[in-house]
Amino acid sequence: SIDSRLSSSGINAEYGHFSKEEVERLLTMYNALTAGGNRLDRNKFRDVLHNTFDMTDDILMDRVFRAFDKDMDSFLSQDEWVLGLSVFLRGTLEERVAYCFDVYDMNSDGYISREEMFQMLKNSMVKQTTEEDPDEGIKDIVELVLKKMDHDHDNRLSMDDFMKSVKEEDLLLEAFGPCLPDTKFREKFLADLESGNVDIDISQAKS
Repeated sequence: SIDSRLSSSGINAEYGHFSKEEVERLLTMYNALTAGGNRLDRNKFRDVLHNTFDMTDDILMDRVFRAFDKDMDSFLSQDEWVLGLSVFLRGTLEERVAYCFDVYDMNSDGYISREEMFQMLKNSMVKQTTEEDPDEGIKDIVELVLKKMDHDHDNRLSMDDFMKSVKEEDLLLEAFGPCLPDTKFREKFLADLESGNVDIDISQAKS
């Protein structure tokens, strides 16, 4: 596990965008969240997303968990926790594009389909609309999105389509719903992480 590799000099390469000290602090948090275990479950992780990063959307929080959970065992290992946060908090554009694509590709088939776009947009927008039947409006938006982002015209978005589109217009990165932390919460967490002033159990609601 990551614990045993902390003493190695390759920590930055192995653990993305964190220093050795930051990785140690993240592992201290992980140990608090798991009560010293090695399996972080979905509910605790959602508490972290909600209480630390102010995420509120159940479907998107579930998708973020799945994007972190690379081996799909329904728990986050220490490695998945640190590497996931590396992209979530400090990822390069390419890393964030791949991560957001992963979140939106609900059936993990390597494409974001019309249906997946519809579900994500409906989930994001229904709360904000007073229309009797928002479905028609959402279908129109899906068509507009495809027109703009589907570079190879196969009526779905591949990773290549998504990457090209975001490089042309970075606002499209979270086109189908917010799955990265708001700048304010990201900067606060990173400032606390860098200074060592971290809240060990970040799953607890702040009073």
